[in-house]
Amino acid sequence: MDIEKLNRIAIQMGQAPRGILAADESTSTIGKRFASINLSNVEDHRRAYREMLFRTPGFGKYISGVILYDETIRQKAADGTSMVDLIRSEGALPGIKVDMGTKPLPGADGEVITEGLDGLGARLAEYANLGAAFTKWRAVINIGKGMPSQYALKANAEALARYAALAQAAGLVPIVEPEVIMDGDHDIDTCFDVTEAALKALYDSLWDHRVVLEGTVLKPNMVVSGTENPRQAGIDEVAAKTLKVLKRRVPAAVPSVVFLSGGQSDQDATAHLSAMNAAGPLPWHLSFSYGRALQASAIKTWAGKPENVAAGQKAFAHRAHMNGLAALGKWTANDERSAA
Repeated sequence: MDIEKLNRIAIQMGQAPRGILAADESTSTIGKRFASINLSNVEDHRRAYREMLFRTPGFGKYISGVILYDETIRQKAADGTSMVDLIRSEGALPGIKVDMGTKPLPGADGEVITEGLDGLGARLAEYANLGAAFTKWRAVINIGKGMPSQYALKANAEALARYAALAQAAGLVPIVEPEVIMDGDHDIDTCFDVTEAALKALYDSLWDHRVVLEGTVLKPNMVVSGTENPRQAGIDEVAAKTLKVLKRRVPAAVPSVVFLSGGQSDQDATAHLSAMNAAGPLPWHLSFSYGRALQASAIKTWAGKPENVAAGQKAFAHRAHMNGLAALGKWTANDERSAA
């Protein structure tokens, strides 16, 4: 295992002003996004959409890496260039989602476990040969009556740690993603407590599995109010409580922390990230690994029409730029207005 190489990659993935584009939507998930623009979910459309993103002028200025789906890492652009080479030509790193999604956790009503460990070693070797530099595995932690249970926290942390150990053995940087879901009527303090418990379970398991933290990247949720709670915490409170839980539970040996957007609006995800970075200095690089919060305006603008490619790229470039400023702690709402 080349720890120095893994560490270099892990640093690069979260080093401002760049962050990660999560373009790893499954075929069914991207189908839902296409349905919103009345576009059929066929491979040519999926390829065209992702090629539009990856060919955005200046793509690599704010994007350090791209999390791909199994189909995409094998695809070629319209001119025959592989998607992997297209990403690398922009100075970004290709990565790959390797989990197989969630299933109900036996004995824990309403809770889930992420699957995909069977045969993972062979799949990781194949993805490395296809050009991947890093990987991602997502655990899902629900908040509700009696949830999360210690059973669910430990089971998901164990799976994340087993995956991370296998990824490092294959020479790939593992992104570990213990996502505490926003859905529910819980308050921000409940989200804080659950996030802390999830991070504690994760790092206990990573230690037990001898995962080298210097060669990992954390992709956590922010500490926010539940979507159905009438009191939505403001930007400063979200930033302060998210930093508090990270400082309590994330070792300084971790090079990069790249947040998921988790259903936040584009601008909220940017504002929260910027407020955290403005509060520095911090022991880790703090950046973004957004899916919808980078893509929502781009896919709506593109609408599946070739004549809208340039406009879609402009919309994507704008959000990447705004989040690049946030990774430096320099974003303001005036930046949004002036760009518009």
